[in-house]
Amino acid sequence: MSDAARKIIEDNGVQGRSKYTYADYKAWELEEGERFELVDGVAFAMSAPNDQHQAISMEICRQMANFLHGKPCKVRSAPYDVRLFYEEDESDDTVVQPDISVICGKEKRGPEGCRGAPDLVVEILSASNMSEDMVRKFNLYLEAGVREYWVVSPVYKTVQVFVLQDGEYRGKVYHADASVPSSVLEGLLVSLGEVFASGE
Repeated sequence: MSDAARKIIEDNGVQGRSKYTYADYKAWELEEGERFELVDGVAFAMSAPNDQHQAISMEICRQMANFLHGKPCKVRSAPYDVRLFYEEDESDDTVVQPDISVICGKEKRGPEGCRGAPDLVVEILSASNMSEDMVRKFNLYLEAGVREYWVVSPVYKTVQVFVLQDGEYRGKVYHADASVPSSVLEGLLVSLGEVFASGE
């Protein structure tokens, strides 16, 4: 572990320490493979995804990228910084790295990543991030106004799709033999048979 990563972890436990901002975040001198997310100024270390996680992520990305070829919306995969509450002076204190982000406005794509809420976010559950993605990130994406949020469970071979309607997420579950439509990307159908076969 790098000295920078060790200090970030130690500082998180110090009462009264000022919360981190995006300006702090981008100045960290981390080693290859070390990743953190910021949520309300608090840093959270991220573990490397396993092979199944990577395979599922790549297959969803492949299907989305094929569908979006030549269209204005763009798909991005982690590691890709998303500054959910973007501030030009870099005082924003929330930076996440969703497994997959779809951004439809060119003005949101900066050189460092996404400036503001993506239109669609996909998170793939693992043992280390299950409570985080189902609770903290659910609320975070809702607050930021992410229009559509997918939660993929490799264990149960399901995808929960949450669509933002009247300030709330309305959810629906799709199982392994289904094709998942998107309200944001009209006409997209992601074949879950192909997605989960890729992770076996």
